[in-house]
Amino acid sequence: MLEHHTVLTFAVAVFFLLITPGPGVLTTAGVGAAFGRKAGLQYVSGLCIGNALVGLAVVTGLAAIIFALPLVRNVLLVVSALYLSYLAFRIATAGSKISFIEADSRPGFFSGVTLQAINPKAYAVNTTLFSGFAILPDALLTETVIKFGILNAIWIPIHLLWLAAGIYVERMELAPRIQFRVNLLMACSLMVVVILAIYSLL
Repeated sequence: MLEHHTVLTFAVAVFFLLITPGPGVLTTAGVGAAFGRKAGLQYVSGLCIGNALVGLAVVTGLAAIIFALPLVRNVLLVVSALYLSYLAFRIATAGSKISFIEADSRPGFFSGVTLQAINPKAYAVNTTLFSGFAILPDALLTETVIKFGILNAIWIPIHLLWLAAGIYVERMELAPRIQFRVNLLMACSLMVVVILAIYSLL
């Protein structure tokens, strides 16, 4: 029997887990600000597919097997932490122009897929959502399909809003000091993700 209150709780958890700044939404805003709507939509499409692949890895236990191997887990953690720290550094040193993320070439679909593959927040969020919130305890497959549906119904609009925010903020021509503060805030947010990812795996 479908647990309606659990469905609502699950949806609320999805919203709050996704609305907080992470590599996906920050880079989405950056691509929108730097390259516009078309490039942003391609990038978000890649993120969406990448997130679905991470979700499948979590559901099938593949992620658990990979992270159970200390060497593989540590290598992925180091690569992820270094990449996200690099993004934070680029943002923090962008000066008085909002960049969210500076890019030398236009990120596309495969850039989005790749980012999600090494995004620690993606694994943490999917693990939390798919391992908890028993919507249909006796029908795991149906429950998984429902969760994927709810997840994407919230995930996609949130990322499109961040994309729109990046495009809009770029057009606002804010004062240099405000843009500098926004960059620092975004960089600090990314570093918090890095620190939490490292802490969770220690």
